Amino acid sequence: MAARVQDNWERLIRATLRREQLRTSGTGHERHPSGLAGAVPPSLGRTSNIDAILQAADEIQAQDPNVARILCEQAYTMAQNLDPNSEGRGVLQFKTGLMSVIKQKLAKRDGTQIDRSRDVERLWEFYQRMVERRKIFATLRALVEVMKALSNDAAPAVGRLIVEEVRGAISAIMYAETFPRLPASFEVSGKRNLDMFDLLEFVFGFQRDNIRNQRENVILSIANAQSRLGLPDERDPKIDEKAINEVYKKVLDNYFRWCKYLRIRIAWNSSDAITRERKLFVVSLYFLIWGEAANVRFIPECICYIFHNMAKELDAILDHGEAYFAESCRTEHDSVSFHEKVICPIYEILSSEASGNNNGRAAHSAWRNYDDFNEYFWSPVCLELGWPMKEGSAFLRKPNKRKRTAKSSFVEHRTFLHLYRSFHRMWIFLLIMFQALTIIAFCGDLNMKTFKLLLSIGPTFAVMNFAESCLDVLLMFGAYTTARGMAISRLVIRFFWWSLCSVAVIYFYLRVLQDWNKQQTRSLSFRIYILMLGVYAGLRLLFALMLKIPACHAFSQMSDQSFFQFFKWIYQERYYVGRSLFEKPLDYARYVLFWSVIFACKFTFAYFLQIQPLVRPTQIIVRIPDIQYSWHDLVSKHNHNALTIASLWAPVIAIRSIEMVHKRFESFPEAFVKNMSSPRMKRMPFDQENSEISPGISKSYASAFAPFWNEIIKSLREEDFISTREKDLLSMPSNAGTLPLVQWPLFLLSSKILMAIDLALDCKDTQADLWNRIRRDDYMAYAVQECYYSIEKILHALADGEGRRWVERIYREIYNSIMEGSLNLTLSLKKLPLVQSRFTALTGLLTRNETPDLAKGAAKALYDFYEVVTHDLLSTDLREQIDTWNILAKARNEGRLFSRIEWPKDPEIKELVKRLHLLLTVKDSAANIPKNLEARRRLEFFSNSLFMDMPPAKPVCEMMPFSVFTPYYSETVLYSSTELRAENEDGVSILFYLQKIFPDEWENFLERINPSKSSGEVDFDESSSDNLELRFWVSYRGQTLARTVRGMMYYRRALMLQSFLERRGLIGDDVNPHTSLMSSNGFELSSEARAQADLKFTYVVSCQIYGQQKQRKAPEATDISLLLQKNEALRVAFIHLEESTTAEGKVSKDYYSKLVKADVHGKDQEIYSIKLPGDPKLGEGKPENQNHAIIFTRGEAIQTIDMNQDNYLEEAMKMRNLLEEFHGKHGIRPPTILGVREHVFTGSVSSLAWFMSNQETSFVTLGQRVLAKPLKVRMHYGHPDVFDRIFHITRGGVSKASRVINISEDIFAGFNSTLRQGNITHHEYIQVGKGRDVGLNQIALFEGKVAGGNGEQVLSRDVYRLGQLLDFFRMLSFYFTTVGYYVCTMMTVLTVYIFLYGRVYLAFSGLDEGIEKQGRLLGNTALDAVLTPQFLVQIGIFTAIPMIMGFILELGLLQAVFSFIIMQLQLCSVFFTFSLGTRTHYFGRTILHGGAKYRATGRGFVVQHIKFAENYRLYSRSHFIKALEVALLLTMYIAYGYSRKGAVSFVLLTLSSWFLVISWLFAPYIFNPSGFEWQKTVEDFDDWVSWLLYKGGVGIKGENSWESWWEEEQMHIHTWRGRILETILSLRFFMFQYGIVYKLHFMASSTSLAIYGVSWIVLAVIVVIFKIFSFSPKKYAGFQLWMRFFQGVTAMGLVATVIVVIILTDLTIPDLFACVLGFIATGWGILCVAITWKKVVRSIGLLDSVREFARMYDAGMGMLIFAPVAILSWFPFVSTFQSRLLFNQAFSRGLEISKILAGNKANVQA
Repeated sequence: MAARVQDNWERLIRATLRREQLRTSGTGHERHPSGLAGAVPPSLGRTSNIDAILQAADEIQAQDPNVARILCEQAYTMAQNLDPNSEGRGVLQFKTGLMSVIKQKLAKRDGTQIDRSRDVERLWEFYQRMVERRKIFATLRALVEVMKALSNDAAPAVGRLIVEEVRGAISAIMYAETFPRLPASFEVSGKRNLDMFDLLEFVFGFQRDNIRNQRENVILSIANAQSRLGLPDERDPKIDEKAINEVYKKVLDNYFRWCKYLRIRIAWNSSDAITRERKLFVVSLYFLIWGEAANVRFIPECICYIFHNMAKELDAILDHGEAYFAESCRTEHDSVSFHEKVICPIYEILSSEASGNNNGRAAHSAWRNYDDFNEYFWSPVCLELGWPMKEGSAFLRKPNKRKRTAKSSFVEHRTFLHLYRSFHRMWIFLLIMFQALTIIAFCGDLNMKTFKLLLSIGPTFAVMNFAESCLDVLLMFGAYTTARGMAISRLVIRFFWWSLCSVAVIYFYLRVLQDWNKQQTRSLSFRIYILMLGVYAGLRLLFALMLKIPACHAFSQMSDQSFFQFFKWIYQERYYVGRSLFEKPLDYARYVLFWSVIFACKFTFAYFLQIQPLVRPTQIIVRIPDIQYSWHDLVSKHNHNALTIASLWAPVIAIRSIEMVHKRFESFPEAFVKNMSSPRMKRMPFDQENSEISPGISKSYASAFAPFWNEIIKSLREEDFISTREKDLLSMPSNAGTLPLVQWPLFLLSSKILMAIDLALDCKDTQADLWNRIRRDDYMAYAVQECYYSIEKILHALADGEGRRWVERIYREIYNSIMEGSLNLTLSLKKLPLVQSRFTALTGLLTRNETPDLAKGAAKALYDFYEVVTHDLLSTDLREQIDTWNILAKARNEGRLFSRIEWPKDPEIKELVKRLHLLLTVKDSAANIPKNLEARRRLEFFSNSLFMDMPPAKPVCEMMPFSVFTPYYSETVLYSSTELRAENEDGVSILFYLQKIFPDEWENFLERINPSKSSGEVDFDESSSDNLELRFWVSYRGQTLARTVRGMMYYRRALMLQSFLERRGLIGDDVNPHTSLMSSNGFELSSEARAQADLKFTYVVSCQIYGQQKQRKAPEATDISLLLQKNEALRVAFIHLEESTTAEGKVSKDYYSKLVKADVHGKDQEIYSIKLPGDPKLGEGKPENQNHAIIFTRGEAIQTIDMNQDNYLEEAMKMRNLLEEFHGKHGIRPPTILGVREHVFTGSVSSLAWFMSNQETSFVTLGQRVLAKPLKVRMHYGHPDVFDRIFHITRGGVSKASRVINISEDIFAGFNSTLRQGNITHHEYIQVGKGRDVGLNQIALFEGKVAGGNGEQVLSRDVYRLGQLLDFFRMLSFYFTTVGYYVCTMMTVLTVYIFLYGRVYLAFSGLDEGIEKQGRLLGNTALDAVLTPQFLVQIGIFTAIPMIMGFILELGLLQAVFSFIIMQLQLCSVFFTFSLGTRTHYFGRTILHGGAKYRATGRGFVVQHIKFAENYRLYSRSHFIKALEVALLLTMYIAYGYSRKGAVSFVLLTLSSWFLVISWLFAPYIFNPSGFEWQKTVEDFDDWVSWLLYKGGVGIKGENSWESWWEEEQMHIHTWRGRILETILSLRFFMFQYGIVYKLHFMASSTSLAIYGVSWIVLAVIVVIFKIFSFSPKKYAGFQLWMRFFQGVTAMGLVATVIVVIILTDLTIPDLFACVLGFIATGWGILCVAITWKKVVRSIGLLDSVREFARMYDAGMGMLIFAPVAILSWFPFVSTFQSRLLFNQAFSRGLEISKILAGNKANVQA
């Protein structure tokens, strides 16, 4: 029988899989019905799913005939309801045949009576079995449909709630008699009445699907607003005025602000006098405009302008009796089209400008982006556009190629000067503080002289502000023709103001100094100067108060004095955004205190450890007379050794556990009910009596908590984190029975009974002493109590008559003994093990299904138990009383005592027996349950979060509705069978890798899909029935769309569960609390729970190219379709392209934004299709993808989720609490973005993944926490933040999309929200999973993308405005937590360069030796003081400090120290130091040249070896060249620097710099799997040589040819400005040759400039010789012999010349090496200049030579790096050590990495 069932299952699965494959090919997508399913009449089949239900009944007949019978009966009922009179063709015959089949099924039951009241329960049990074993979607859908029809348990109040609200919202938008009459020819789509949207469609010509989409959006918005107010009172549902007002004000809030800013009246007469119907009209109009605006949605104030004018037209039409077409939307064909007449013209201009960005390579100043278009509507000039918009207006003017397009009010010029312009207040403050501290350090005492020197900060302040005003004037170039006149006037006024201020302050300060020299300390100049500074400081303080403190700010807003407003305007520019960026005084005080402490520490450190130690050496150096230079000095003579002092000062100026779950579990239910249960759940009765048994514990709390906890445990089992046995031990009883205590999960009580028995055996004291020992462990006490009451209840249920009386007598005697404290006298505790063994034998039988033999065995076991208790356990006196008890003795003598038992049939008793058996037998330690680390972590976090501060949850019906939104492009959806088994070069497949990484989860998976088979018997062939489950199992462990969708759909599951249980609590107020009201069984099938969840939750995945994938039959399309079938609430949005050929032969392309779901047959069902004005991808891909699909979201909140994220059921349960934060108090403004904690789930893959995970975790926990509070500068750093949906969609969306400048699109949503007076918070009690890059190359690409994005942020207007408009302290927080982090990283690396170039300058010039010899400098104290702080900076420790602090807070000090030590042993410092170089390179290059772009990192499993050539290509320019430059500097410093302690002291002082060199050169190979395996090294060398010598050409990529790669590497240098800057930076390489030639021994200390000229002649000769040797024989085929002869003579002559020079002169071998190094540096400098001016070099015919020189340099650098790798590869232990180093985390979980890296091919071959 089992074999037959299995065969049927496999047949069913294969059929389903074939059907999936046929569906993707476009034909044969439906099931092929057979039997009665094929005989369903067309009249019934078209309107129902009777055929699918009968097909399912046929397929499962062999497995469960009872379920098949239920399906057939339901099919008959449906047919009867659809056609009761059998009028349709073939209906009568069909019904007759179906009834005959049903009778046959009934006849097979042998007359057994059928209990149809349990049909739903039977279906549910069968459904669960199918879900656990197979997910066959068509069959499951049939079961679900039948269960829905049979389920009639919905609470009337909840049902009325949903219906009333939606009906009320529909009624609110119905067409009224007072509305203008529509023409009779107007057709209404569908079977419905006219409503407001029909009028709007007729008047403005909105698209039909846009109308449908926004009708649903508006109805749900109104219904959800009403749900928070309560039910309408009237029988005829009517929406409350408050609900309409709430929607009206929130949707149009940005429009009202826009009108107020431009000082224009709103489109209608008065916002207060407008009727509710007109409010709904304008709200609907706004949503319709927004829903069809396409790319114009990124221009929110443009939408305000469109809405303003269309609302005026609508207002006029509503006052008219007849509806007519709006003139603004009227087409040439006497129809109306909003899309054609309004959106398309604007889109064409946007598209024209976007095409001018040259695919992101053009300068930002050369074209208008979205922000430029939007800011046009910030000026009253926009009103001149008219309505309809004038075609010749500046806004609609297409770009002219001859003339640069004028920007709006800001120009993103590519320059580092933006850093100073945006944050000039910070730079002024830091420089002034440095100046002040330096003056104090040099003066020594605080006296009048010091005070007058400190007054020099006045000129510094004025000049730096003048510099900022100059930058304002310069960087506005490109926007003067279109900028507002007031903005230009302000620039001019500030420029002249600071010009005059600078002149005046400098003049008076010079006069003060002159008077000071004349001993005039109280001069008029001094007093005027002091007065100027005092008045200015007072005015600045006054304006700061008025602009930052709320009360003063409100006063300044109300002041209409023109004089006052003028100075306020001069002080701070007035934009539409960025106004009122103040915080409440308490928040302000918090972050001021924070920065006060930071500054106190910083300036104390700077003064005592950096500035003061350099004072005395500087004074000595300045007073040194002429020093003998060892080279021809061009700069430093006769200027007090200025460069020496600069080389000294430049670096200074540049500057918990599962055990806690066990201990606190008893407090979980109460915390859960208080925080996460809605008021409806809390209305359940509270059982006060139980407090005597379990002090402080409420059984009601436990019964409310149990179903949620059990669903969490169930989800862990479904995800294979725990085994079935662990699930049983972790599950919590319902606590709904009559047992008078709280029943805890067995994992808390396991082995507690056995331990209590041991205590009893050892007890020689009183009962009280024994109980006190037991109560030391709370759960041991709970176990003893539960065992006591459970045995009583079970025995009472089993026995009858005399047996039951015996049970009652025994328990009465024991109870009396307990009360008297004489239990140890009443019972013989030594016999407890015997009693336990007898009762365990009884429960072991009772846990099985009843049979006659088992019944006899159980009766005998019960009698044995009676014997042991009576004659062994009881005391002698009591035993004699029992034995002489007449009733019992008579029954025993007659053989009736326990001769038969009542086999447990009551579900409560059956559950008690099973649980007590486990309680008495399980010996596992609770500390080992669950074993899986991820399961433990999740339970720990969930448990801790219950005690965190969170707002109470609202009932589901009253909660805020929300959407989840995931953009997807072409990433992995679901791993295919081929991908699972495809082996890499090491023989490792993804499946094999995961089996070794997650061995426990693999075993749990095998147990789940087939409990009866062992792991070796499971068949996973392509046609196997378990193959689909295997694909899902693997995909759920990768960064796939399937994993994300599963996680996000937990929200719906959680809402369904919460709604279902709330309903049970609602109808159970007057019911006995000991019933199973709180059971969660069947919640997934409850129609009311599903309806509530769908009303509150929407999930949209924006699969941009899904349409194209379907057309080309890509596997991704098949997998997405599979996800749609599996998740009925999932919606997929995509761009559909239709091409058609016009009459002229041109191809016309029409773009549509479509939304689909899966229908009952599994096909894609189109819900909405909205035509777009053109290709939506004008800007960055991801935000454009989000923008096209955001119109399909619903609700008041939207959570942005990336495609590499996950979610958990236990966290989804807390979403209601999180959404209530929108109504909480978080400052002066309500929250607009709620930040959420992330857990990086990829940390266990490798050590690199662990480093990245820890770094990311510290940022998303400790970092985000501090940014939100107290600093108040948290932005949106990606996902999974929750947005106020209405706030953001009316203000530009959840991201920005302008090309390149918004490459980091996410953070701009945070900038935009803050500038528009939003408030961004962060919350720790809820988390979402996130995947991160796990390989070094992936991490480097990701960090390069982020660093490049931050480089673009520096240029952006958002950063500029925040830097200008935030108060000083909040601006500091903003700077250092955004672009400032990358600036500081870059300055850290630059400090190394500045310090080393300074020291090399001292060494080359001979100044260090001269100063030392003259004895005027006390040792090397000053230099050491400069060097000391560099050590910590360079090894990356500073980068790790937030991570260390996060460890301490999250894990505790001891665990944090241990984890940090482990990370150091795994070379985390090498990784973090390497990351410094990555961030510095990409950030600096982006600001200098641009080139920021999205870098696809790949999200797969990285275990394969990366070839040497690939690493060289990726890191050559970012790390290797810079590391070799630092190495060259260090070598020069060691070779020519002077120290009495010799070279050893140099090495020790520069150790950190050498560490940086090694990290940058060898980290890619240290962290490369199999990086030191000899065979791989040999293959890498061959591959690298082939790549190096391969010729480039058209179509050849850089990964195949060095020449192509070399060309690609220079593409970022394409502007004159970039070329000039690169040339200037390249000049540093010429310093080496200049310094070395004067250090050669044969120069005899000559400093003549001619010597340097001779070195260039030598270099020219070397170049000529190289050219001779590089001549290609192919080019000189006729002179090959002569060429070879000439090359040989040249070689011998070169060797001879070198030998002669060495013999005849003082030139030494070290000198030769020094010359080589100098010439190498000069050659690289020449190469850099030549590459920069490549066009010039090509024009003079030297490009080929330059390319060959460059190839030689790359070959040399490659060999220099490759040689150590090759040498280490000779030693096998190095490879073993590296594997251990890389995969230590996997080792700790039983991973045999050697087996993975070697692959399993050897085993197969063997």
